[in-house]
Amino acid sequence: MSGFFSSLYACTSAIISAELNPYGRPLLWKHRDTSNIDNKVEHIAASDEGYGYTGLFNASDRFLKECWTGFNSEGFAIMNTASYNLKDDNVPEKEMDKEGLLMAKALRTCVTVDDFAKLLDTLPRPMGVEANFGVIDATGAGAYFETNNHSYIRINLEDSPEHMLVRTNYSHCGRKNEGYGFVREANALHLLRPAAENFEITPEFLTETVSRSFFHSLYDKDMAEGLEEGWIIDQDFIPRYKSCATIVIEGCVPSSSGLKKNAGKEYVMWTGLGYPPCADIYPVTEGPEGVHPDLRGIQAEGHSKASDISKQRRDEVFPMHYGNGDKYICLSRLRNEEGTGYLQTIPRNNLKIYQKFRDGKR
Repeated sequence: MSGFFSSLYACTSAIISAELNPYGRPLLWKHRDTSNIDNKVEHIAASDEGYGYTGLFNASDRFLKECWTGFNSEGFAIMNTASYNLKDDNVPEKEMDKEGLLMAKALRTCVTVDDFAKLLDTLPRPMGVEANFGVIDATGAGAYFETNNHSYIRINLEDSPEHMLVRTNYSHCGRKNEGYGFVREANALHLLRPAAENFEITPEFLTETVSRSFFHSLYDKDMAEGLEEGWIIDQDFIPRYKSCATIVIEGCVPSSSGLKKNAGKEYVMWTGLGYPPCADIYPVTEGPEGVHPDLRGIQAEGHSKASDISKQRRDEVFPMHYGNGDKYICLSRLRNEEGTGYLQTIPRNNLKIYQKFRDGKR
């Protein structure tokens, strides 16, 4: 698949074991990259089709058919990253890109990680997907399913010696040295491993540190660290010009007695819409009242207020709106001597949101 498509559908993601989280909860993180920059969050009520769920949708998806990250009332949660080294057939492009449809179906029908495996087993072939699907459930189980049109390979979280799994835009079981996101994966692991050693991987660490970091593994340094003016080239950082959301689904504390009924009530989907270095964070909880109006697609053309605000800020970070302007980051908009850069003000406010929620809920 061409680099053109890799720029349209990308993402950096991780599944984190409850052992590495100080609250004892598994985490599902998706840093979304896509040309569908306008996103929204909506709740889908339970119906004859299955469980109710809450998820991330493209603003243009009027009928909420394709979900790109979400969790349901029973505590099943799912996300994906596009893969570019799994497809082994001649299924035309027009019959591909059905990942959002598949995830919506999974949220309607699955309770456990095993249920998702059964769903994949029963779907008609070709499935129209080439992706790494990441899932967790209320037992604390998690797995990636590296999936193409006809088959999948399951990689269980419990088998990871690091108690975490990271995926970008290639599959570890796919063709070697094909795909995209090798540097981004190395960036993420560099940031995650020290926190994992101290059992301190939290949702706020993922959204406020990892999704806003300009660490580059080939240079072995944060390319924006200590710089308050000038430019850097937007290449192989976790946050990219096409990044449109950072989301962490924080599961429940796993029960030794197995599944909990209505476990989704204990979940929180920490959501930052728009360019992550400029995104405000909102806690999303289960049910129709759990989605803040700023996240919903109630603006013109199905836009959400939070996404539009962040997009306006991104236009300041990438102020050259001509030529190759979307490749050049103006550092002073992120960090400056006055302390008004987006990396200086927004994370500080977001951490207050996290603390306020935790003080009120736990």
